[in-house]
Amino acid sequence: MLNRHEILEKHGLLLTVAILLVVAVGGVVEIAPLFYLKSTIEKVDGVRPYTPLELAGRDIYVREGCYVCHSQQIRPLRDEVERYGHYSLAAESMYDHPFQWGSKRSGPDLARVGGKYSDAWQRQHLIDPRSVVPESIMPPYDALDRTPLSYADIAKRLKANRAVGVPYTDEDIEFAKKDLEAQVNPFSDDYDAFMKRYPKANVRDFDGNPSEITEMDALIAYLQVLGTMVDFKTYEPKENDR
Repeated sequence: MLNRHEILEKHGLLLTVAILLVVAVGGVVEIAPLFYLKSTIEKVDGVRPYTPLELAGRDIYVREGCYVCHSQQIRPLRDEVERYGHYSLAAESMYDHPFQWGSKRSGPDLARVGGKYSDAWQRQHLIDPRSVVPESIMPPYDALDRTPLSYADIAKRLKANRAVGVPYTDEDIEFAKKDLEAQVNPFSDDYDAFMKRYPKANVRDFDGNPSEITEMDALIAYLQVLGTMVDFKTYEPKENDR
């Protein structure tokens, strides 16, 4: 009976099928519970879906491959927590599709970058990284400052995210375009309605050019919200997470 493994060792195709079967079963056992266990992701106060402008900024972040050099995952290790701040919570990425945890840090982790620098600093850093960080190896993204943001399909983007679990309402989708425009204009007539849908969202002109909404506006809006939704002064982890 112990020699039966020779059958697999002598038949490559059969061994391949067996490996795939074992991996498939193991994968189902590990992944399937995540779809129905409510305790998989701890609910944390303050975490909300991205605003339309932040969502557009995240799409630009993904398009430009920022995740290749920057992670958004602070591990619960002393050196990381002391440098970047509180370790990352699963809830902070629950509305990211795909998540932006990353796997390499050519640049610093960005999980807590929101509010760390001013909008002007972020803009200058994206236009000419070495003008503010001399040792930076990041390429310039000055084109973002000159490129008008294309957001005619923003409602469809919200709808697509809702299809994978982000709780955007029909109202959020209907007013997506107006909400995007309201976030860069604190004097907009839609300001109050926008803030009701997205509490504590940053509302201002992000790129210093109020005459148009650019891709720079969107990307900075996204960067400035990273790590700011949870108030860690009042956050208390569940007993089994300590």
